[in-house]
Amino acid sequence: MVLVLYGTESSGPVRSVLLTLRALELDFEFRHIDVTAGEQLKEDYVRKNPQHTVPLLEDGDACIWDSHAIAGYLVHKYGKDDDALYPREALQRAIVDQRLHFESGVLYVQWKQLKHLLFRENVTELPLEKLQEIYALLERFLAGHAYIAGDQLTIADFSIVATLSTLHLSFAPVDAVKYPELSAWLSRISALPYYEEANLKGASLVAERVRAKLPKQFDKLWQKAFADIKSGAGKQ
Repeated sequence: MVLVLYGTESSGPVRSVLLTLRALELDFEFRHIDVTAGEQLKEDYVRKNPQHTVPLLEDGDACIWDSHAIAGYLVHKYGKDDDALYPREALQRAIVDQRLHFESGVLYVQWKQLKHLLFRENVTELPLEKLQEIYALLERFLAGHAYIAGDQLTIADFSIVATLSTLHLSFAPVDAVKYPELSAWLSRISALPYYEEANLKGASLVAERVRAKLPKQFDKLWQKAFADIKSGAGKQ
């Protein structure tokens, strides 16, 4: 049976799964769920995913939700035995898992908080200090390494870039001078052949909605962020 992924491209977690599917070169069907219209609350969807979240992966009779769980499942079931995307060696896997937990418990939480302030409370003078601290931590994760969990591309890169790219294009572009490793990593991931279709397109749509709510003085920063991605600035 063909894998079925339910979600919306505006969701970072959905995009991280799309990146994983593309990296594994798996055939799948994408079924759009309009969360603004409440399609995730329909009886059939809740039966498959009681938490009524996206993404949701349907693999035959199995239904898996949470992007991190889905990505690990896909590599474990459909990847090669030595697939570096989710390594089997205990320490390497622990580092990948730590980065995945960092994304869900730190980076994504910050994204949700900023989005809530902007769209729910109409705050445009946003507190970005915490986000800069997070960027600094990611810079340290990357010290001496090409990828977020070491020297090989993993699902941790997909999870973090799906959220970070949206932040980079909206609330806080990554400063290549202040965070050279992070900027180079972002350009490196952006160069993947499936990146634009699987992630950039959806991230850009979300970023446009964010930018429409923020003061115009941010425009030059966003234009530079887009230009850096297109040119591969900072690539190492």
